[in-house]
Amino acid sequence: MKQKLLELLKKDAYQKKEVRLSSGKISDFYIDVRRVSLSSQGIYFISGLFYQHIAEKQIEAIGGPTLGADPIVAGVCFLAAQNNRNLFGFLLRKEPKKHGRRRLIEGPEIKPGSEVVLCDDVATSGASLLAAKKVIEGEGFKVGEVMVVVDRSEGAREALVKEGCGLFSLYTKSDFLT
Repeated sequence: MKQKLLELLKKDAYQKKEVRLSSGKISDFYIDVRRVSLSSQGIYFISGLFYQHIAEKQIEAIGGPTLGADPIVAGVCFLAAQNNRNLFGFLLRKEPKKHGRRRLIEGPEIKPGSEVVLCDDVATSGASLLAAKKVIEGEGFKVGEVMVVVDRSEGAREALVKEGCGLFSLYTKSDFLT
């Protein structure tokens, strides 16, 4: 499964071109995981590998920043249900909704103090993941680990470890450059 997913990512998500990343940094390659995570085969592989990683962990929920985390959260929650496990999903908006409940975190009510896993498609510097972690912990949840499909190996792991959080990635930049 992991090898097939890597092949899909190399074929459909990896682009050797100059691009400006969300951090503002210029990179000579881009990995658009959404091109794969929004396909039936891609989300099947990603969700399966992520669910295998958390299957034995005592977590209440999985979530992350919209848009990269959206299909992943839904896929992992679906697999949890297939395995008779109750797992909540949540998504973080970039800014609170202007109407209704004006929430920054969307999803079912999760008990404060619950252990959650934060996920996303790609990690670069870790800045957006740390910002999401801060929001989630501000709501009273504990983030024990971050899971991403690709770690670009540009500081995210180190930044998260410095803040007491581990990073699990299915692949790193080197998997795409070989």
